[in-house]
Amino acid sequence: MAYLPSVELVPKALAGDERAIARLLTRAENGTPEARAAFDTLFARAGRAHIVGITGVPGSGKSTLVSKLAKAIRASGRTVGIVAIDPSSPFSGGAILGDRIRMGDLGGDPGVFMRSMATRGALGGLARGTLESVDILDAAGYDMVLIETVGVGQDEVDIARAAHTTVVVSAPGLGDEIQAIKAGVLEIADIHVVSKSDKPDANKTIADLKNMLMLGLAAGKPWWRPVVIPTSAPQDQGVVELLAEIDRHRAALDASGEINARRAMIDERRLIKASEEILRDRFEQHRHGRLAALLENVSRREMSPHSAATRLIAELGEYA
Repeated sequence: MAYLPSVELVPKALAGDERAIARLLTRAENGTPEARAAFDTLFARAGRAHIVGITGVPGSGKSTLVSKLAKAIRASGRTVGIVAIDPSSPFSGGAILGDRIRMGDLGGDPGVFMRSMATRGALGGLARGTLESVDILDAAGYDMVLIETVGVGQDEVDIARAAHTTVVVSAPGLGDEIQAIKAGVLEIADIHVVSKSDKPDANKTIADLKNMLMLGLAAGKPWWRPVVIPTSAPQDQGVVELLAEIDRHRAALDASGEINARRAMIDERRLIKASEEILRDRFEQHRHGRLAALLENVSRREMSPHSAATRLIAELGEYA
């Protein structure tokens, strides 16, 4: 198939053409400048899907859970798109594709579209192009879009600013209770899942999370109280209950009007991130020009980094 301009792929993607969707996703991940107009068009056509972020430390069973959850969504008669953020290969820079391997049993279902994306050093647990990818799947008509992040860390609360519903997965024996406190995950989760609940120490993890949630009720929201759902994906236990809770959270967002606040928060975060990426790209373009000259001033202690950054932004603005 010959190279098609991105704007020509848009009508095909809107009609559900999987090859067109795949090509646009690749261009979103690569940050292809030529595709910018297409992404803007798709953004205008998106906004209908329920965006669910799923995060948790590595080894907590996120990928298996996402696979089972996707099957439950399909059983409910809905379609689902999955954006699985994989760690980058240290050799190729591409996604290691572990998630795609673990979710291989979803292949062949026309109501499921799964894509692995590499972090490529991006912070916050989301790869560059993640939210454009969500727009593509949303505009293409998928009812729900699941974003699976690399894992929870100090900077990985970005998922809460990208999704309507945030699910945090913990597993027995991984010290997730402490991790939850450190990373502020207790605050970002709309739903807590304890995976591998068939393990002997699962009850302690469930009880600990419930106790922490009880202690934090004063900071909660009157329209929603996070719950803890035990699951065992290999045994298909708790997955249907999880989907029901995700649907209940979406209904609560709509009934309370909080969905508008969530969308505004997502839009604000996207605007800021887009601004950062534009500035970063322009800095790279001027790496051997204005940036190098100002860096010399900083190195000689003739100018502070903050002053140099202010000067650089102002000078780049003159060339816009």
